[in-house]
Amino acid sequence: MSTAGFNSQNGTGTGQTYANGPSQNPVALQQLPGVSYGMTHQPPYNPMQAKAPAPLGPGLYPTGPYQSVPPVSSYQPGPPLTSYPSPPGQAHLSRPPMGGLPSHTPPQSASPSPGPRLPPAQATPPPPAVSTGSYYPNPQQPMAPAWQYNTASPPMGPATSMSTHPKAPVTNHVNPAANLATSLPSPSSAYSSAPPPHSTAQLSGPGIPPTSMHGYTQPGIVPPPVNPLAPNTYQPNRPAYGPPLTGPPPAMKPTPPPPAHPMANATPPPLKADAQCGGAVNNALSPSEPNCQEGDIECPGAVAGNGPQASSNYNHVDNKMAGLTQPGPPGRHSGHYPSLPPGYQNTSAPHTSPPMHPAMQAATQPYTQAPQPYQQLPGGPGPAQLSPSLAAMSLQSSTPEALRVVNLLQERNLLPPSPVPAPTPCLPQDLQRLNCSPEVFRCTLSSIPQTQSLLSKAKMPLGLLLHPFKDLSQLPVVTSSTIVRCRSCRTYINPFVSFLDQRRWKCNLCYRVNDVPEEFMYNPVSRSYGEPHKRPEVQNATIEFIAPSEYMLRPPQPAVYLFVLDVSHNAVETGYLNVFCQSLLDNINALPGDSRTKVGFITFDSTIHFYNLQEGLSQPQMLIVSDIEDIFLPTPDSLLVNLNECKELVQDLLKSLPNLFQKTMETQSALGSALQAAFKLLSPTGGRMSVFQTQLPNLGVGALQSREDPNQRASAKEIQHLSPATDFYKKLALDCSGQQVAVDLFMLSAQYCDLSSLGCISRYSAGSIYYYPSYHQQHNPGQVERFQRDLKRYLTRKIGFEAVMRIRCTKGLSIHTFHGNFFVRSTDLLSLPNVNPDAGFAVQMSIEENLDDMQVVSFQAALLYTSSKGERRIRVHTLCLPVVNSLSDIFAGADVQAITGLLACMAVDRSVTASLSDARDAMTNAAIDSLTSFRQSVLTVQQPGLLAPACLRLFPLYVLALLKQKAFRTGTSTRLDDRIFAMYQLKYQPLAYTMLMIHPALYRVDDLTDEGALNINDRTIPQPRLLQLSVEKLGREGAFVMDAGTVMYLWIGRNCHPNFLTQVLGVPSYAAVPDNLYLLPELDTAESQRTRAFVGWLRDQRPFFPSLHIIRDESQLKPNFMQNMIEDRTESALSYYEFLLHLQQQISK
Repeated sequence: MSTAGFNSQNGTGTGQTYANGPSQNPVALQQLPGVSYGMTHQPPYNPMQAKAPAPLGPGLYPTGPYQSVPPVSSYQPGPPLTSYPSPPGQAHLSRPPMGGLPSHTPPQSASPSPGPRLPPAQATPPPPAVSTGSYYPNPQQPMAPAWQYNTASPPMGPATSMSTHPKAPVTNHVNPAANLATSLPSPSSAYSSAPPPHSTAQLSGPGIPPTSMHGYTQPGIVPPPVNPLAPNTYQPNRPAYGPPLTGPPPAMKPTPPPPAHPMANATPPPLKADAQCGGAVNNALSPSEPNCQEGDIECPGAVAGNGPQASSNYNHVDNKMAGLTQPGPPGRHSGHYPSLPPGYQNTSAPHTSPPMHPAMQAATQPYTQAPQPYQQLPGGPGPAQLSPSLAAMSLQSSTPEALRVVNLLQERNLLPPSPVPAPTPCLPQDLQRLNCSPEVFRCTLSSIPQTQSLLSKAKMPLGLLLHPFKDLSQLPVVTSSTIVRCRSCRTYINPFVSFLDQRRWKCNLCYRVNDVPEEFMYNPVSRSYGEPHKRPEVQNATIEFIAPSEYMLRPPQPAVYLFVLDVSHNAVETGYLNVFCQSLLDNINALPGDSRTKVGFITFDSTIHFYNLQEGLSQPQMLIVSDIEDIFLPTPDSLLVNLNECKELVQDLLKSLPNLFQKTMETQSALGSALQAAFKLLSPTGGRMSVFQTQLPNLGVGALQSREDPNQRASAKEIQHLSPATDFYKKLALDCSGQQVAVDLFMLSAQYCDLSSLGCISRYSAGSIYYYPSYHQQHNPGQVERFQRDLKRYLTRKIGFEAVMRIRCTKGLSIHTFHGNFFVRSTDLLSLPNVNPDAGFAVQMSIEENLDDMQVVSFQAALLYTSSKGERRIRVHTLCLPVVNSLSDIFAGADVQAITGLLACMAVDRSVTASLSDARDAMTNAAIDSLTSFRQSVLTVQQPGLLAPACLRLFPLYVLALLKQKAFRTGTSTRLDDRIFAMYQLKYQPLAYTMLMIHPALYRVDDLTDEGALNINDRTIPQPRLLQLSVEKLGREGAFVMDAGTVMYLWIGRNCHPNFLTQVLGVPSYAAVPDNLYLLPELDTAESQRTRAFVGWLRDQRPFFPSLHIIRDESQLKPNFMQNMIEDRTESALSYYEFLLHLQQQISK
């Protein structure tokens, strides 16, 4: 990048504007047909260094198809960067990479490992004989290649990957001696997390053995690991975070602004650039993207200080965001406020989150404890005073619980009685108190490595997991004519910016200094003037803005709902039409919307049926189009009608539909033509298309043929047909996305439906997929109940229309792969025609430039959408994490559940682009690589056994669980549609629900008591402890509930106590338990109330409704239950202990 280009971004030159995130890649904007999952095109895998005793160097992390090429940083002035070859003398990897990016070790927060395994295992016991069906046919053979870690692959063809030469780790900019001093107490313990129930280990004190016994370097031997992070409190005498404005640089060198949206005009001074953002920039988009939100979210002209100075209106909806504590110390920001008092008090009490499902608490941790009043030191602490206090946060001070060494072969009972929380970032308390909730925004590593080479040595993936539109009981909402954003990178003002004085603030992503607009000086909460740092935008990491007119080019669209219904003979036989019509009748008044809401209906078999619902008709009018090859709309103006004006006609239609097709003998299904008709109907407005399908489409465009051979389900070495059979559905989904139409697919079928092909219609249009195998109104009442509950949630949940989402990160970091259901409109902008509160997203990142001068980095996700009431809104989440320069600190901050969730997304991509066996090998190698890195690079005293840090002790268990998960298992009869649906779920579900699918929760429920119970709304909820997923935990005399996310099982032991059978199930004996029982009877007994309260509480923790199956030894569903016993050996898969032996064998090679 030329110097002129660099200067122009600071307003002093005439060079080109720069791009935010990955550089614009022409390939990324084209979708190649027939390739699944990833969005922007990704080059083929490039082998890197071998996993051998040789030093671990940086590696290329290959991405899946449609991944954008990793960007060249736009910040380096001077000559272009060049790529550096691998250090000489290093071998190449012999295992194939995964289609996704990093997939490595999952970190986890600290928690003790209960007792030692009995009997203790030998240091390196010989692996037991493995059956021929094992997924490791020959344990002696070298492992198949896995991913290379944490860097993006180079572009295809002549283009070369560009990256900076890795620099040696830079020591802190504070005197190491001062760093190790302890004159001031630490604001927060390093990596402190709630100690597990039986844990006595502490960060310091006599309770822990000397660190040398754990193989760790004693304090003072190596440079301090964490770049000292000064508390972000208002301190008149301390410079702000980031590069200094003038004078000699203190701890940081000046850093140019961060990338802005590729289409944004980022030259701050010329006002016309910002003025264009609301219109001209947007107009550059294709006319097929009506609202042009790409410009909306990035450029709208209300640049800080330049918009109309209307008064702010702070709508404090439900007070505060769910789980968020109230605003922390307002005066955190460094700068000069001579007139401000030295101490700041809290404004309100903290909000406490309701108790969560134990298996989900780790993924949905509430915010940290309530803020405490912060008394500022006289004159503010200077750098010399801060260094000692920060030294107390250094992980070198003592061995933190997260790094306690666990020998996995000797400690059997590793599963904690309650879930381990997400690791708490090692930040000063005032910053951490304001940080984003892990329910919404979570990083696989809560301590960011300083360099890419350091990340590569750790062998763990770097990525973010988001739940951006999550239902929040409390959310701060701000109405303002001026939304304050950085003039360079367009970051929204947030709690982690620095105020230099009352009139200037420094961006925490690009370090650009911006003016504070006059309107922002007034605080609508306290009704005071002159304290911009106390505004709600600067006190809440999650906040929602009601956007002004600059953020829209057309009036916000109304809520439009179109239902497309299969009415073939097969569909009528299932009975789903009765359930659908009744559910919509019951919930028609609860559909999100306003007076403009529109609805429409299309039914289809071998022809397409439209329904004229125009006001004035005495009854609905059916219009049949039999020419499915050239579909047209018979009466375009009367097929989508205003719900309020035509509600009676709509209700009449819903009452008559089930009977209308009751005697049909039409067996064919022209789904493709019906979708084309629905697309034509919705194109002018955008909206939501809900498609209900019960069989394989076999007529007209998009017709499919069965590709599954039932005889090959269990014996096939490689699973075929994971990719779509046609690109028709993907192309149609992209057309829908361009017109702001999302397609949700409900599959209700007992036969193969080719979900891998049909699912594309939802995957690329940001829709949802629901799957009900073997659905039948009479034969499968459990599925019917699940369908009813899901449909009610689906019809009534919150919805956002014509949405876009962008994720920004601090300069030096880049995002290169996305996971979820969406279309990538540009290299870093996700197009979401609809966004719903049950959708999750994941992104993979790499470190483009060394973060030597940074103490913290920030990530910001901005979601611009139209509410069902027609308001344009922006929901912003900001996460702040520390930067560290030692491997031990990286491991200590590893989040094992987040890593597992990201690994699952990458494995799905790898299964589709390469093969299922490659994905399985790569997941296994992720566990091997991370534990090898820990052993070689963190432990200084080598010990026998399979050693893991406490934070990663569950990683091998989770990897084994993934290998046995329906999406990836082999050697077991698995329907192809079941496998594909499991893959979809892993890609787009939020982490909390994904972890239950991967590692279900098992509880004993025949001896529930009120001891330790929760009290919620006058209900007593028993809290039994989590059990290991092994048959040895099942007793013949007990009853056990297994929560596997979308399904729950109640297992009744053969010798179950008669009291439980009579008091809970209402049957006299074990033999009297019905085979098809799916409801717990409501009995007036204490045991029944406890059991129903517990099961109901588990169900309430998720938005969808898991069906409950009550099973005995003789039940047909027993194999489904037993397949979730992850720690046990099966004919085709290793037991947990055998898997650990296999890992040890590979690590010790």
